[in-house]
Amino acid sequence: MKNLPLNRTSKRTKPSASASVGERRPVRRSKAKAGRCESGVPAEQYEEFSRRLRAWFKKNGRDLPWRHTRDPYRVLVSELMLQQTQVSRVIDKYREFLGRFPTLTHIAESKMSHVEDAWDRLGYYARARNLHKLARELHENEARGRLPDNPEELRRLPGIGAYTAGAVASFAYEKRASLVDTNVARVLKRVFAPHADFKTTAGSKLLWQIAHDVLPKTGKATWVHNQAVMELGALVCTARQMHCERCPVTSVCATWSYNRNRELQGLVQEPIPVRRQRRKQPAE
Repeated sequence: MKNLPLNRTSKRTKPSASASVGERRPVRRSKAKAGRCESGVPAEQYEEFSRRLRAWFKKNGRDLPWRHTRDPYRVLVSELMLQQTQVSRVIDKYREFLGRFPTLTHIAESKMSHVEDAWDRLGYYARARNLHKLARELHENEARGRLPDNPEELRRLPGIGAYTAGAVASFAYEKRASLVDTNVARVLKRVFAPHADFKTTAGSKLLWQIAHDVLPKTGKATWVHNQAVMELGALVCTARQMHCERCPVTSVCATWSYNRNRELQGLVQEPIPVRRQRRKQPAE
């Protein structure tokens, strides 16, 4: 299948000279209303992507313990543990850690060395130290151990970046919040922006904009959507191989369309070339 065609915004028409004084002039439609999102991709393409993805996830999503809770603290612990750590290593440690520290208050009232001991075998102990600092900070102010539900406020806390802030807001509070980790970036790049380079400022900004534009309208649907994009990147659209035969969103995928066209032409599949940013030449 080919990618859905881009919708072109209709031109604004000028009223005729014979129009009456009380007659309304045609209103200029915004890009969003005309079917084009801020990232330049048609809204209906995003809607089909999210709809197909959520349907796939409800049938194929893994049964993971942190998907059964909306507790902000438990969601935060799972997200911190999953950073650069395989899911299989996290599951047992997640249950063990929460058994020892069931709330943020328990962490705030414990020594940092005890929290680090409970983090044993996960590595990257800075995550445990930041969690302890965060718990102390919230415990000492008016929040009294309550994590905020706003991504911007979450990002002010120790150890919480843009992705983790979006994850806590979405998975704990069911806010309509975007998030981009390695899996999400890979999926969105392949589907919507194969020429983008996530390692550049412009490429990263574009993928974050796409992540926002593609979100469903409600927070509950966004919870499923965000989980689904991450799951697709972990199970189907992996870094090593694209399992397109099992992918639910090939109908809107630019990379699949590119490779399919090459296949029909008898050409070997190859990655779509990335557009590199040109370096500015120094003034002479």
